[in-house]
Amino acid sequence: MRILLLGATGRVGRRVLNQALAAGHEVQALIRNPKKLENIGSASLFLYEGDVCREDNIVHAVAQAQLVISCLSTDGGTVLTESVPYLIKAMDVYGVRRIVTVGTAGILQSREHHGLLRYESPNSRRSSTRAAEEHRKAWELLAASSLDWTVVCPTYLPDGEPLGNYRVERDYLPEEGMSISVGDTADFTYQEALACQYVKARVGLAY
Repeated sequence: MRILLLGATGRVGRRVLNQALAAGHEVQALIRNPKKLENIGSASLFLYEGDVCREDNIVHAVAQAQLVISCLSTDGGTVLTESVPYLIKAMDVYGVRRIVTVGTAGILQSREHHGLLRYESPNSRRSSTRAAEEHRKAWELLAASSLDWTVVCPTYLPDGEPLGNYRVERDYLPEEGMSISVGDTADFTYQEALACQYVKARVGLAY
């Protein structure tokens, strides 16, 4: 399978990249600086230099793909809300159905406050809601599309290797979940992209 990977140089994205290549998939990565991945040296890795916020770059990258995995962060701005509409449009044009993105636990439903998301609840510890609001807009754009989407929503995300004993819950964060490693987040993201167990859903992830 040929996978388009966005955010391939990030903490989660780089692990997803390594896992996909190890499994024998072809991976094309749209990145601004291809030199960051030149040391991988795999014949199955295709590097596209470009900007996810440019429609022509997105269209070029999607054209060859069968599956899209996005590990893009908010990047301190509006990367998600700028790129996701282009991504949805290009996937529709080329008939690519499946997309998995990495979001944040803040956009999961609150258990204590019906009708609110976790970042909106009175007991949220967030000092700023900017990143959560950006992730929310991206999720809402995907939810309004006809794509087979999944948004992976990890809680506090320290570096660490995959342990494999994490908990998963549709639309909510597993109860008393406090953290999930980068390694396990990447593992679940990659596995779910292929397994399609949580299509058209947000997925809470925690130990």
